[in-house]
Amino acid sequence: MAWNTNLRWRLPLTCLILQVVMVVLFGLFVRYDIEADPHWWGEKQRRNFSSDLENEFYYRYPSFQDVHVMVFVGFGFLMTFLQRYGFSSVGFNFLLAAFGIQWALLMQGWFHHFVDGHILLGIENLINADFCVASVCVAFGAVLGKVSPVQLLLMTLGQVALFTVNEFILLNLLEVKDAGGSMTIHTFGAYFGLTVTWILYRRNLEQSKQRQSSVYHSDLFAMIGTLFLWMYWPSFNSAISSHGDAQHRAVLNTYCSLAASVLTTVAVSSALDKKGKLDMVHIQNATLAGGVGVGTAAEMLLTPYGALIVGFFCGIFSTLGFAFLTPFLESRLRIQDTCGIHNLHGIPGIIGSIVGAVTAAYAASDVQEQPGFAHSIDFQGLNDYRTMKTQGKFQVFGLLLTLAMALVGGIIMGLILRLPFWGQPADENCFEDQIYWEEVKSNVYVHEEPGLKPAVLSVPMGPAAPSASAAP
Repeated sequence: MAWNTNLRWRLPLTCLILQVVMVVLFGLFVRYDIEADPHWWGEKQRRNFSSDLENEFYYRYPSFQDVHVMVFVGFGFLMTFLQRYGFSSVGFNFLLAAFGIQWALLMQGWFHHFVDGHILLGIENLINADFCVASVCVAFGAVLGKVSPVQLLLMTLGQVALFTVNEFILLNLLEVKDAGGSMTIHTFGAYFGLTVTWILYRRNLEQSKQRQSSVYHSDLFAMIGTLFLWMYWPSFNSAISSHGDAQHRAVLNTYCSLAASVLTTVAVSSALDKKGKLDMVHIQNATLAGGVGVGTAAEMLLTPYGALIVGFFCGIFSTLGFAFLTPFLESRLRIQDTCGIHNLHGIPGIIGSIVGAVTAAYAASDVQEQPGFAHSIDFQGLNDYRTMKTQGKFQVFGLLLTLAMALVGGIIMGLILRLPFWGQPADENCFEDQIYWEEVKSNVYVHEEPGLKPAVLSVPMGPAAPSASAAP
């Protein structure tokens, strides 16, 4: 089957139509919230806002900055490991995230912040929109290199809507607690993306196998994404926690879990090689598994040593997943997971959901039953009849519902994306920037040294550029 990858009209029309729709919907529904609009001055006085420093902006904006960097820099560069797909990894991540945050502000606003016919927009909305888009970036990792930007925009459109519905059911109806999104972000995004790539299975992807590998500089760029994600993950898991000890605990637990996952990742990676050498794929990804695994229980009384244990096991299982499970999924289950999101987000996400359920039900129950603890992690909204053990059961229900919605939604979205007119590449052209990006030719630098003729050095700046050469 011949694939037409010409996006001359597909991509411009898709982007313009979506953006015009966003402008119209924002004009109809979105307004500033009370802490951003001077028209609410009377309401602020009634609520005793004695100083501008009490504005939520000053509490939340530093965390928002960190989460924002994770979405656009961390996830973008983490996927640049493919030797000829760096432009697309960063560029398409930029595109889907920029559209996704707008659509998420609307969808989450209609479900969570809809007052008198309007969505009230504040800094916390921006954080939640980034969380939603982070789930889309996770799913993007499964289909990386095999889809067109038009398909990615459509996938973002559908996934953001389904993410919001799942999030609303879990957080508002079931009153599940998931501060760092082990369920709502990582588990949902991973299994949604895995299901989509399962539906989009390519029989002849071996024809592009040589481009699925990395080279020295592409792995180095990917490590930039890893380090940004690793450093800012404590902010990610604590960004929307209640002020005070809950947010403090979330940072401490995440910090400890991340540190532990690094050591176990290095240990297992070295042990798997006959000469004890490390695999950069493991270091780029499995070192982050501790942040995913501690997400649900981040603000609970997990204890520091409990957080270390979570990171310890997440690093082990994630590394083993990259070594053994990814090849099995591709060969036996026809799941072509480009970035190994099942190992970084899927398995640790499930571990984190279970850890959250157990911690809510059993850990330090003598303290957790006290009103002070219930208030600190926002348990005060729970129905009076719900005990901590009942809360643990609801945490498990939330995980099962998330898996069901991700799988069903992924199947539907995959079937839509299988239609042949979205500009997707042929099997032999996957993982290749040149399909969708203008070829970047070599830049020429003139190097002069005293007493010698100028040397003209041609340095390749793009994936299809010729090798470096020197001429007198």
